[in-house]
Amino acid sequence: MFFLGMAFHLTGLALLGIVVFSTVVFFQVVNLPVEFNASSRAKTLLVSEGIVNQYDMGPVNNVLTAAALTYVAATLQSILQLLWFIMQFNNRRDR
Repeated sequence: MFFLGMAFHLTGLALLGIVVFSTVVFFQVVNLPVEFNASSRAKTLLVSEGIVNQYDMGPVNNVLTAAALTYVAATLQSILQLLWFIMQFNNRRDR
C-alpha cells in the first residue's frame, strides 16, 4: 500500500500503508515479552521433564536465548523500516 501510494502520488493510500505497518510493529513490540517468557518456560520444562539434565543446560540456554533475540532483531528492523516509511512520506509531501 505504501509503495503504491508513493508511486502514484496517492497520499491517502501511502498513509494507510504506514498505519497498517504501524499496527504490525505494535504487535511485534507487544509480543517480545511473550517470546522471552516462552524461552524461560521451555528451559524450566526441559529440566523438569528430564529431557536435558542440569549440566547440559549451558548450550540449551544459548540456543533459546538466541532464538528469542531473533524476535528482538526483527522488531528493531521493523521499527527502522517504519521510520523510513514515515521519512519518505514526509519528504514526498514537502515537495
